[in-house]
Amino acid sequence: MTVAKQPSVGDDVYVPSERRIARERYRRARTRRATAIAALSTLVTGAVLFVVITSSPGWERTKGTFFSAHYARVALPDVLEGLWLNVRLLVVCGACVLVFGMLLALARTLRGPVFFPLRALATAYTDFFRGLPLIICLLLVIFGVPALRLQGVTTDPVLLGGAALVLTYSAYVAEVFRAGIESVHPSQRAAARSLGLSNRQTLRYVVLPQAVRRVVPPLLNDLVSLQKDTGLVSIGGAVDAVYAAQIIASKDFNYTPYVVAGLVFVALTIPMTRFTDWVTARMDRRRAQGGLV
Repeated sequence: MTVAKQPSVGDDVYVPSERRIARERYRRARTRRATAIAALSTLVTGAVLFVVITSSPGWERTKGTFFSAHYARVALPDVLEGLWLNVRLLVVCGACVLVFGMLLALARTLRGPVFFPLRALATAYTDFFRGLPLIICLLLVIFGVPALRLQGVTTDPVLLGGAALVLTYSAYVAEVFRAGIESVHPSQRAAARSLGLSNRQTLRYVVLPQAVRRVVPPLLNDLVSLQKDTGLVSIGGAVDAVYAAQIIASKDFNYTPYVVAGLVFVALTIPMTRFTDWVTARMDRRRAQGGLV
């Protein structure tokens, strides 16, 4: 029987024990076995789905209508060109949503009877636009604002569609920020006040940093949803990825361009989703270790 070397005083080399080595070897073997089982089950499921779909009676017609390689090559350049509009809308509207949502959340968390009208307005705004379907908000803004014939007000469907996205998503983001602010324990405020900080300084240096860190994952999820919903501005005639696909599909009544546009959105969304999962897991690990307040 081999006896593991015990680390002596002044010895910088640590030699694990036989039991620890065996335990680590068992964990690695279990991980490899679980990975192999997951890969095998995935392959079997994919094979079954492939056989079921390709053996269906209408597969050939469906393949030609929705998965045509020729129409995919034709549509891809125009769809990518239109996607640039969606990306710009995501960046600009996302920044506006974060700022406006934070202001709404701060308005809803103001204390004192003097701020009641501001709290009531912020609450009414949030309730209204959270309940109003986004498609209806887009229709009202894109077609309703130009109908008013206001001097100096734009009629550009891109700007109006972006404004509708900001109006709707600000209500959702405001609730996320408000939940983060209210999750900070009152003792944090009391401790900051006891150190001589004013209410404004307490909010800026103590409450908001903790609140923002806690709501980063849901905020990123809202941005992922916003990225997908930028395609809805096409209802006003803005040539984005969706509308570019619609133009091509309407010529020959082949719907492959829609599939191409959908896959492009998925390819753009997956990295954001994986980044959100990574941030969430990282914050959970830090919170479990006591490194995140």
